Amino acid sequence: MASPEGALRVGYVVKRYPRYSETFIVREILAHEEAGLDIEIFALRPPNDGHFQDLIARVKAPVNYLYLPVDGKLAEELATATLSLHYFWDLLKSADELLPDFWDCLKSEIGEPSHHVYQAMLLACHVRQKGIQHLHAPFAHDAATVARLAARMAGASYSMTARAKDIFHESVRSDDLRRKLEDAAGVVTISDFHLDYLRTTYGSAADHVVRIYNGLDLEEFGYSAPADRPPVIVSIGRLVEKKGFGDLIEACRLLASWGREFACRIIGAGALHRSLQSQIDAAGLENQVTLVGPRPQCEVIQEIRNAALLAAPCIVGEDGDRDGLPNVIQEALALGTPVISTDVTGIPEVVRDGETGLQVPQRNPGALASAMERLLLDRGLRVRLSARARQMMETDFDIRRNTARRRAIFFSAVRSGIDQPVEECA
Repeated sequence: MASPEGALRVGYVVKRYPRYSETFIVREILAHEEAGLDIEIFALRPPNDGHFQDLIARVKAPVNYLYLPVDGKLAEELATATLSLHYFWDLLKSADELLPDFWDCLKSEIGEPSHHVYQAMLLACHVRQKGIQHLHAPFAHDAATVARLAARMAGASYSMTARAKDIFHESVRSDDLRRKLEDAAGVVTISDFHLDYLRTTYGSAADHVVRIYNGLDLEEFGYSAPADRPPVIVSIGRLVEKKGFGDLIEACRLLASWGREFACRIIGAGALHRSLQSQIDAAGLENQVTLVGPRPQCEVIQEIRNAALLAAPCIVGEDGDRDGLPNVIQEALALGTPVISTDVTGIPEVVRDGETGLQVPQRNPGALASAMERLLLDRGLRVRLSARARQMMETDFDIRRNTARRRAIFFSAVRSGIDQPVEECA
């Protein structure tokens, strides 16, 4: 391992890459690269989006795909794939040659899903061959599972970020997340709400978790006051339950019944497209509410700049899924577009009611409609909220400062690995 005071090689382990909705990961990688961090990306699965953000072209890091080979092909459906014995034995041979204490590690992980173990072996071989010193998983789910196993096999360190579905969803196994928290050299979470939840739920296993907000390049997201904008409401995100778009459409129906002139533009794609369009049609809102579909980041920024407000009526889904702290809220606050949102997870930390935005109860279209009417009519309120929000963004959400704190965790993890002998798996 090289000295952490010199060049550091970090592997970012993600579920899919690129992914249309995960611009925050791309921005994080770009900020690290700007600071000189040497990154390689490892994706467990191929991309499945039909559109990609223009930010992707700026990333220098090479991408490695850790697919499961089946009968000479690369299989995406890992959990149901039948592994070709040829590939399996070839990988075992490489792992035996490259990885210290490999067999003891393998025995200690009996019971782990076979596709995770296979991908971890493949990743661990990459780590040893490419001189990667540290692995980071931007989510605490499958990516962190594979990063954890690979780090143990390769004698490297790993860290992870705990965000939303990976800690709140009903599918999360508490014993598995506890083990990851205990094993990781560093754990980041994205709001004080998340930090309190992890420490309350997992006790001492979460003692070393730190809160670091996602950040933005505030030069790219320049502020403009929203005094003279047209009555346009914009909302952005995947068309899934936790985004609360059904409540937004009902709030728009109420606004229309009150005789207010407005246009609402919902940007994104997802499983609920058909049902949301049916709701729009049934309410007679075809001329006021538009499902725009996915758009590249440069167009999304312009949509936010042109709007009088951004509505983010987030809810906790029936399965426990919820947003952590939607990046689009931060983008709007930086750009000077007032935000209306709810009390889900870490959102009240940035949308402070009456100070940096307006907060309404979850699943309350009437309150949402009243808040939207208030902002559409009161230009002075829009300007006051936006000015305070921009000041908060400059203080707490500068991406260069926040990613520097993440890099400090990487360096510390590598330094600890150099100063101490590698812990054996058995």
